[in-house]
Amino acid sequence: MPHPSPNPGICPWLAPVAYTVVHHWVLPFQFPTIKVMGQDNLPRSGAVLLTPTHRSRWDGLIIPYATGRWVTGRDAYFMVSANEMRGLQGWSVGRLGGFPVDTDRPGRSSVRRGVELLRQQQMLAVFPEGNIFQDGRVHPLKAGPAYMALQAANAENRDVQIVPIALHYSCATVSRGCTVTVKIDKPLSTQSYDRRQLKQATQALTADLEQRLVTLNDDVQGDLYQPTGH
Repeated sequence: MPHPSPNPGICPWLAPVAYTVVHHWVLPFQFPTIKVMGQDNLPRSGAVLLTPTHRSRWDGLIIPYATGRWVTGRDAYFMVSANEMRGLQGWSVGRLGGFPVDTDRPGRSSVRRGVELLRQQQMLAVFPEGNIFQDGRVHPLKAGPAYMALQAANAENRDVQIVPIALHYSCATVSRGCTVTVKIDKPLSTQSYDRRQLKQATQALTADLEQRLVTLNDDVQGDLYQPTGH
């Protein structure tokens, strides 16, 4: 089991307790079968931007399960919808690395926070579709994740690796007993884009990430629904 590295801003006692409870009790009770493919594609160091499709509120627990401390030795920071950051839930999420974003109009402070975390060589998870979609399709991506990755790479003159992830639930309405499938693709690298032209590079990276997610999403659904016998 990888030993989690310290993460500034993540509560050192709450994170292991919360993730142990979620990993060993909450998720197995809710989803008896969770299939994760491609974990060897996850970088173990450096700035990493996880970019999963968004299919359920459970995604915020599934992603740490598939990519977090027991896999990479790292806890991911999260951009979280502002309305999820209220009350006791907001207090807890904030101490586990979550910070608010207006999904319709991301503010400068949220973008700056994301860029700063990547500059610090942290692992950050952002849902690039912006909202939850349950129709099985990948929806047009927001430009924010690509922009943050490129800005952080420019500021530190280092690579940021962007990891496409497809999530799929076997139930149309996510409920107890669903099978969850997570497929992780090889990272895209900011070094592949001309960062001197930030606007054009952001558009190109967003388009490439969207195509990767579409292919990954189709692969997951194809794997699930292909015939198993004759």
